[in-house]
Amino acid sequence: MATVGFIGLGNMGGPMASNLISAGHTVKVFDLVPELIQSVPGALAGTSALDAATDIDVFVSMLPAGHHVRGLYLGDGSEPGLLAHMSTDTLVIDCSTIDPASAQAVAAQAVEQGLAMLDAPVSGGTAGAQGGTLTFIVGGEEQALQQARPILEAMGSNIFHAGAAGAGQIAKICNNMLLAILMAGTAETLALGVDNGLDPGVLSEIMKVSSAGNWALNVYNPFPGVMPSAPASSGYKGGFLVDLMRKDLGLALQTAQATQSAIPLGSLAQNLYQLLSENHDAGGLDFSSIQYLYKPGLKNT
Repeated sequence: MATVGFIGLGNMGGPMASNLISAGHTVKVFDLVPELIQSVPGALAGTSALDAATDIDVFVSMLPAGHHVRGLYLGDGSEPGLLAHMSTDTLVIDCSTIDPASAQAVAAQAVEQGLAMLDAPVSGGTAGAQGGTLTFIVGGEEQALQQARPILEAMGSNIFHAGAAGAGQIAKICNNMLLAILMAGTAETLALGVDNGLDPGVLSEIMKVSSAGNWALNVYNPFPGVMPSAPASSGYKGGFLVDLMRKDLGLALQTAQATQSAIPLGSLAQNLYQLLSENHDAGGLDFSSIQYLYKPGLKNT
């Protein structure tokens, strides 16, 4: 068993840290929100990010954006980040979803400091984090990945090696762009069916076993009442927030611009989620609330 430092205890990070404890690892946690530190039963409470990164075998971070990751590991210019203080025996795993350039910059600095580092963004949402069934999409050296497997396997059920440093982020961006496109298309289609007298549950069952079948229909239906376990059936609370999807779609556009890749549907999805956020105050709702764009009357039910 390993001693693991863990920073970032939000909707994803908290359950991930708890699963490490359940697997028998010793986990030292820290978050800028003090209440979140107390929300992980059995964890050792770190007094700072540096404390959480000291006297450990593995360090895991789960942060909102690239500038948070750069600040944590590289510092802010006035003082060095964690990489300058970490023991070279420490394996570093960043599970944040960020821009590939930031992941590559931090990994390059880690190599200079003699540290092994992986970018390992996750897919599976809060349910996957709680159930320990996340998919890890990993960028970095194969040797480091093999060292990390016991840690990742305590939090997830699928581990993919996408390639070198930053590759995990690129694969995650591609995945989430398609997810946004599929969710918007599913919501639009269900609205068309309902507008023409169909039951959304019946239409969903038809499409699930037909050529339109997709993940949103199978496990995350966006129409209220169709799938009791989905956020749509509880006011679109929790889950993967619209603000986070907008961030990931922005990363997709940024990545596409760097390689002059054409992503017209990705651009359209970003515009749709921008409209959703602005017109329906949905930034803090689950991304399946894109259904409001097509059936705004659902907000009053």
